[in-house]
Amino acid sequence: MLSLTLPAPAKLNLFLHITARRDDGYHSLQTVFQILDYSDEITLERRADGVIKRIKGLEQVPEESDLCVRATKLLQEKTDSNYGVNISIQKNLPIGGGIGGGSSDAATVLRGLNKLWKCGLTVSQLAELGLQLGADVPLFVEGYSAWAEGVGEALTPLSLDQKWYLVIHPNVFVSTAEIFADKALTRDSETITIARFLESNKNDLVNVFEGVVKNKYPEIADAISWLSQFSTARLTGTGSCIFATFDEKKLAQQVLIKLPKQWQGFVAKGVNKSPLLGALS
Repeated sequence: MLSLTLPAPAKLNLFLHITARRDDGYHSLQTVFQILDYSDEITLERRADGVIKRIKGLEQVPEESDLCVRATKLLQEKTDSNYGVNISIQKNLPIGGGIGGGSSDAATVLRGLNKLWKCGLTVSQLAELGLQLGADVPLFVEGYSAWAEGVGEALTPLSLDQKWYLVIHPNVFVSTAEIFADKALTRDSETITIARFLESNKNDLVNVFEGVVKNKYPEIADAISWLSQFSTARLTGTGSCIFATFDEKKLAQQVLIKLPKQWQGFVAKGVNKSPLLGALS
């Protein structure tokens, strides 16, 4: 049985602005996605009988809601493939943490099965499919840290300084729909350019969701306050993960050792090219 084992990396939003509310109910965003070298691990075993079977991982998520299963079905329908797959996931990224776990898993499935099933779709075609699953999926399909606009799908690859990050999960789940619906959310941020971002003091950048999330989830406010002792801390996505930047791995690890026991955390390096692309090649 042919198989592939591939990484599904995390991402951070180095800043996140809402610049307008769209007529279709969505919001226009500006953000920078930083891909990390810390990943879930997905094993795909090709089946000849067309059956899609989830073997391991995400047992708490119904199969019909599992983005890996949905991505597989979407690719199967798009290409009329007669193949199936056994999917196993080693879950290292926290679910609902705002670091792209589900979206990244789906993208890895699309890229991996495109190769395993010999579908022959281009990266652009796979990214279009991925957008049907979630706004962040095209980022992970394309595989580069990027400036993003639209709903997050209009991507421009960026070469970012490769910093070290300490990421903390405060063990709470944030409802993205609830945060987007909050009347206190800023929806008219000034639009900025890539050049302005690159020239800016990164510590001055903001995530417009952070204030709303801190008000609704005091555990996240406490985590941001604690981490801010060591470096500027901010929310990624709509949470619940927060992060801080460090110039050296050792410095980030020293803070991780001090992490209060009620939270989880990891240290990762920011990379410009996804580890998925290296694994596929």
